Amino acid sequence: MKIAWKEMKKSKAKFLILGSIIFLVSFLTFIISGLANGLSQDNAALIKDLPQGQFYLDKDADSTYNLSKIDAEVQKQVLIDRPDATAFSVQMGFVNDSEDKQHSVAFVASTGSQLFENVREGEIVLDSTLKDEGIKVGDVLTNNQFSGEFVVKGFVDQQKYSHAPVAFIDMTNYQEIYRVMEMQTIFIPGKDTPTLSALDSFSNKEFLNAIPSYSAEQMSLNMIVWFLVMISGMLFAIFFYMMNVQKIGLYGILKAIGMKTMSLFKMIWYQMLVITAISLVLSIALSQAFSFIAPDGMPFHLTMNTVLMLSAVFMVVGFIGATISGFQVKRIEPLQAIQQGEM
Repeated sequence: MKIAWKEMKKSKAKFLILGSIIFLVSFLTFIISGLANGLSQDNAALIKDLPQGQFYLDKDADSTYNLSKIDAEVQKQVLIDRPDATAFSVQMGFVNDSEDKQHSVAFVASTGSQLFENVREGEIVLDSTLKDEGIKVGDVLTNNQFSGEFVVKGFVDQQKYSHAPVAFIDMTNYQEIYRVMEMQTIFIPGKDTPTLSALDSFSNKEFLNAIPSYSAEQMSLNMIVWFLVMISGMLFAIFFYMMNVQKIGLYGILKAIGMKTMSLFKMIWYQMLVITAISLVLSIALSQAFSFIAPDGMPFHLTMNTVLMLSAVFMVVGFIGATISGFQVKRIEPLQAIQQGEM
């Protein structure tokens, strides 16, 4: 380890360049990952915040949430058999305030359940982001497809669907607006959920993919994240390969005096670990700071679990890249390497 540390001190510029590149790549990865998680929350926080359970859609809907219509008799029987179950529907729409300004929302109606806000006829509970648009508790809102008016009873935090703030309304009001009597899905929380022959079942993760645009959006961003991770591994492999080529003569001398190949590998791993650790600490600190200075409205959500997972992945990829570059060290013959180094 002393030799590895002395080399890093002697060749500061080389290792500083590699550390800077790893820092920039990891920082960019954390930022994009935060944006991906933020967009995920902005697209489906309503669903993601539900406990683990099972979602049920109509078989004729072909795994498409918007096309699902739960038979009333089936819904009634399920709710009797499972008191903890709830049937709910979500549809995009809008409300108009007192100044006739239109606000896009995702209307949510459900049967009585603690999983969703329970409101009475003529009441509405909104996502808190609509406060920034000037809506207050007690305001009266209207909808062109609704004969009555909605009175704002309160706000909830982090309730979004398809990038729109959620608006919880009574089931009767929902049925009047959309001219439908059937609910779109049934949700049963817990692990011991039944199999219903009349309905298709989906886990939480599977149901998210039934939301239009969710899977396509997340797949694109996640591909960018993993490409950046792979690029960092390639950088380690290329950098240490070039370093090893330059140090063939040195490795030959070290082997000639009795240093084992494993010790040389440990030297490479130690250098990789130090560079990666310092780069990750700096990129984590800056990415966490970015969450405080990000512009209002930017969906940025970087959790510590995501940070730790990506940091572990960077370490593993760096280890693999450094190890691959070190395979040439194993093949070095002391005498030949010394002669090559003297040329």
